[in-house]
Amino acid sequence: MFWIKKIRLLLLLVFQSLVFLFLFQQFYSPRPCPIPTEKSSHKHVLILSSWRSGSSFVGQLFSQHPDVFYLMEPAWHVWLTLSSGSAGQLQMAVRDLVRSVFLCDMSVFDAYMAWGPRKQSSLFQWETSRALCSPPACHLFNREAIIPQADCKTLCGKQPFSTIEEVCKSYSHVVVKEVRFFSLKTLHPLLTDPSLNLKIIHLIRDPRAVFRSRQNTEQELLHDSHIVMGKQWDRIKGEDHPYYMMKTICQSHKEIHEAAQLLPDSLRERYLLIRYEDLVQDPLTQTSKLYEFAGLPFLPHLQIWVHNITQGKGMGKHPFYTDARNARNISQAWRWSLPHDKVVKLQKICKDTMDLMGYLPALSEEDQRNLSMDLLSTAKIP
Repeated sequence: MFWIKKIRLLLLLVFQSLVFLFLFQQFYSPRPCPIPTEKSSHKHVLILSSWRSGSSFVGQLFSQHPDVFYLMEPAWHVWLTLSSGSAGQLQMAVRDLVRSVFLCDMSVFDAYMAWGPRKQSSLFQWETSRALCSPPACHLFNREAIIPQADCKTLCGKQPFSTIEEVCKSYSHVVVKEVRFFSLKTLHPLLTDPSLNLKIIHLIRDPRAVFRSRQNTEQELLHDSHIVMGKQWDRIKGEDHPYYMMKTICQSHKEIHEAAQLLPDSLRERYLLIRYEDLVQDPLTQTSKLYEFAGLPFLPHLQIWVHNITQGKGMGKHPFYTDARNARNISQAWRWSLPHDKVVKLQKICKDTMDLMGYLPALSEEDQRNLSMDLLSTAKIP
């Protein structure tokens, strides 16, 4: 009887040892590193800019291309849902959402939209995407057609939200326009992400023109301005809010561009800086440059459209829609509409950025109003 108990005890100890060894191998033994995900067959382009800098126009240059799936400011949903956070605190959430969009994973919006059946019209500014207004999303227009936003909004808003993911996967290029990034450091993980094939177009505009445009759309931008200013909102006088915003915008453009110059060659070649003023002065040449950078052909019908959209009359019918207008005149509108004392203040606030980007100061009111005096340096941007 004694030996039987001893054998049982020995067997129990052996069993326990085997279990321990198994668990040790499972949880503590070194494991091989995961193999990096292969690059996506898609090409990804981020149009990186700030509010009222001409980014909606640049977005349309890409949106109207038949090889492009485009979304305008999808991170609006993040800022709307998490509006108690600051711009800095929301950077990671914005980046993760943009990454998911690039990979055509639209389930990321579940965290920022109400549950239940959704239409593609639930997406912010969905009508700016020609891809969502043509097959397979909407069969009322041809895939190669130039589609006005107003027509799209009227006729193509009832498709289910799930269609967006299917449509995205059917294009070779995914392009996102965003105004809610303030640092290149935040974007570095996307540039080095093996599952992405990312290029960044950094669009800037004369701060004086941006200021003038923001004045005309102050109420529409109030929510975003409040998030950018955060706790400073109540500490700063109301009349100084626009200048605080411009200081933040100018500083972020400067820091992004300087950080881009410090990237290794393999990453720096994925970054392109373009001034809005250069684009509207020579739209065909500059659009060709943008398309070449993104790996897109400049198709004949797009060349005609770009010419027509930038050579219209007047100042445009809607500040957030891209319609035919005299783009060159719009870029100079600040010179006859802004009081010179405001211009002087802006030039002090944004001096470093203006010097870096080639925007010359108006040293007098006479210089400001004299449209024959070029305030845009032709020197090559570093």
